[in-house]
Amino acid sequence: MSDPANRTHTLRLELADEPGELLRALSPIADNGGNLLSIFHERGSLTPRGRIPVEVDLECPPQCFEDVVAALRDAGVTVIAADAEHYGEAVTVLLVGDLVASDLSGVLASIEECGAASVVDFTLTDEPGVDDEASARLRLAVESGGAGDALATVQSVAAEKDLHVVEPLVGDA
Repeated sequence: MSDPANRTHTLRLELADEPGELLRALSPIADNGGNLLSIFHERGSLTPRGRIPVEVDLECPPQCFEDVVAALRDAGVTVIAADAEHYGEAVTVLLVGDLVASDLSGVLASIEECGAASVVDFTLTDEPGVDDEASARLRLAVESGGAGDALATVQSVAAEKDLHVVEPLVGDA
């Protein structure tokens, strides 16, 4: 029987298509007091980064949920979304430059590591522009009030990789 203090939470994860990855993602949930309700493992479709999307419904007290999310990230699991409240805003930016030489997957991973944002979608141009420059549109799910931190992280990562950032025009990001 469910504890009345528990609340239902939904996580969207990205996993590599390798043996043991689902178990690696589920262990931190159980270890931090989460009770699994359902798992939707979309093996037939891939995310833009070529990974498998997995949606997990669980129940736990609200104060434990942040521990579950932190433990997943500590285990190297990519958390795309963690409840609607967790990522309450979306920010879209453009990265312009030699994206191939900049190791685009490394750029995306660095942005994910900031903790204030999660890359939920990106689109890469089909053809390189002038001097091998291309552009990528990134849509970030951002913690409520965290757009400034997320944009600062994107700017920092872009500066390291010699990329240009076209930021959204917003009033108080």
